[in-house]
Amino acid sequence: MNLFNSKFILNNNRFGWIDYDRGISIILVTFRHCFDGLEKSGVDLNSYPILGYLNIFLFGFRMPLFFIVSGIFISSSLKKNGLKSYANNRFKLILYPLLVWGFIQISLQILFSSHINSEIHSIDYLYLLINPRREGQFWYLHALFLIGIIYALLKETIKLSLGYQIILGFIFYFLLILLRSFNLDLWFLMDFFQYYIFFAIGDVVSGLIKTDKTSSFLSSWTIFFILCTIFIVIQFQFTKLNILNHSDYFVEHNMPFFFLLVASVGCLFSFNISFLLKRYNIFSFLRVIGYHSVHMYCMQIIVMSLIRFILINYVGISNPPLLVFLILFSGVIFPIIIYNIFLRLNLWWLFSLKKPVEDIRSLTSKNRISSL
Repeated sequence: MNLFNSKFILNNNRFGWIDYDRGISIILVTFRHCFDGLEKSGVDLNSYPILGYLNIFLFGFRMPLFFIVSGIFISSSLKKNGLKSYANNRFKLILYPLLVWGFIQISLQILFSSHINSEIHSIDYLYLLINPRREGQFWYLHALFLIGIIYALLKETIKLSLGYQIILGFIFYFLLILLRSFNLDLWFLMDFFQYYIFFAIGDVVSGLIKTDKTSSFLSSWTIFFILCTIFIVIQFQFTKLNILNHSDYFVEHNMPFFFLLVASVGCLFSFNISFLLKRYNIFSFLRVIGYHSVHMYCMQIIVMSLIRFILINYVGISNPPLLVFLILFSGVIFPIIIYNIFLRLNLWWLFSLKKPVEDIRSLTSKNRISSL
């Protein structure tokens, strides 16, 4: 585990629940990417319907959760570092790795176009900036950067209050609903409109979630059983509606207010689990995974595509559950190993323009969290 720099990560306990939460979320994201990749490769996943069910059941709240967590730290970051420093960090730690790893992934897809299931052209480099949804997972980093910058500008330049930020978030969300009702797609703006509200919610709850009273509340087993029951009921209905309408995005695109409920309950339940894990200090590997979530997000499609190709074409594995397990495991572990190896090879610039001070262990978790 020393390769993962786990000693440094686990010794920074102030916001340990954040790493737990990100660890859970990025594993769910990895499962989604793993499932989609196998489906596009022609693997018969229908013979194991439980895999498809889980793919939808665990789908609705993952990405809103990332935006809420990021929003939790914007006010403290702006107060400490100011707007210029905040924007600079967003570019160095979010937009820059998007450009680097987006370029690498698209270049590899073009180079090995005869072995993949989608058409990739030179124009896709431009789509990283104007229509990142075409390029798979990179839409998240694009939206996270844009929302953070716009939110910070409004907060610092015209002093837009939290209440008005929430109202603006709902205005954007209603605009998204209107655009979808007319089947209009404004590319990167669609994700901006959808997730601004979740970023604002993160800022609103930031003052509460850092208090001892909230920590005690969210690490309660009573709250766990209540939220678990509500979560299962809501996710069951969410999954049922999507399956009946043959689309993983049916609820998200056609029942936007129910989607808000799905996302809110899922995020709160995830917070509850994360605080409980921190309370008992168990499954610490999730904290290590969560700490590396952005690095994993950048690399995992490349890693899982390579592992999938090897397992299917050279090892000859065809069993869907075994493929899911092996590729999911690879998509979690290998990017963390690669990232830490690259740091030791002084290739830190592949992930950020912000050079680690002498050694990655000298960076504090507080600085990393507030930057993302």
